[in-house]
Amino acid sequence: MARRIDVTGVGGVRLAAWEFGDPPKNDSDPARTSPGVLLLHGLMGRASHWASTARWLSARHRAVALDQRGHGQSEKPPRAAYTREAYVDDAECALEQLGLGPAVVIGHAMGALTAWQLAAKRPDLVRGLIICDMRASALGAASQREWADWFKAWPVPFATLADVRKWFGEDDPWVERPNPARGEFYAEVMTESPDGWRPVFEPEQMLKSRETWVYDAHWEELAQVRCPALVVRGLDGQLGRAEAQEMVRVLPHGEYAEVADAGHLVHYDQPEAWRSAIEPFLDGVLTA
Repeated sequence: MARRIDVTGVGGVRLAAWEFGDPPKNDSDPARTSPGVLLLHGLMGRASHWASTARWLSARHRAVALDQRGHGQSEKPPRAAYTREAYVDDAECALEQLGLGPAVVIGHAMGALTAWQLAAKRPDLVRGLIICDMRASALGAASQREWADWFKAWPVPFATLADVRKWFGEDDPWVERPNPARGEFYAEVMTESPDGWRPVFEPEQMLKSRETWVYDAHWEELAQVRCPALVVRGLDGQLGRAEAQEMVRVLPHGEYAEVADAGHLVHYDQPEAWRSAIEPFLDGVLTA
């Protein structure tokens, strides 16, 4: 089951929220009585990347994944704000309109930054936080230039989805060794057009979204998070162990987990190991 719920973000931007499992059977009104979970994908991602996580969560909790502005089936207005404030305010709107708060917010990469900024801004709406493979330090101008060059290297349009899977899983110069999960991940963000397969997002909007956070560090907001928080990294991901452990130290109530044999796409690379890493934390936060 996949059920779409329309949400209005800041500035009137139309957002698509998704439930990928049946609501808990022991609640007559799951929207109000089940502990809520909001799932936020990373840059270029979409709500469906959380489908596996949302399905097992939905057995006991109301789990909703959000297509953030410019992503998935949410609106992509060319003149809309793609700022940190806009992404955080959208997540705040989603929690309030869906009646999820106070919720556990689980974010991957950019979605994790949104999650901890929201937790710092609205502690009344966030009862727990899971940060998946996102750095708190600034990445810098060189990183932004690398991403701009990377987008230009994409051989779009792709003739087939098989070509998408092969390029992102094997041929992409950023791939160190074949990674079928990465190919599948990017196949999910493609849509068929008259001349082939293209991303559902606009690369320029992704760069615009990214430039609002790559130049700044975000330790200050991390220190303002008052709820329990779990920092999860893939052993071969983008978040190094030393920085992850420093993030845990900075968080007032931080915990740490590591997933072996996983890269940046931790929840997508190793869904069972990801579940094992976060489930004890969730059990503690959502049943407290």
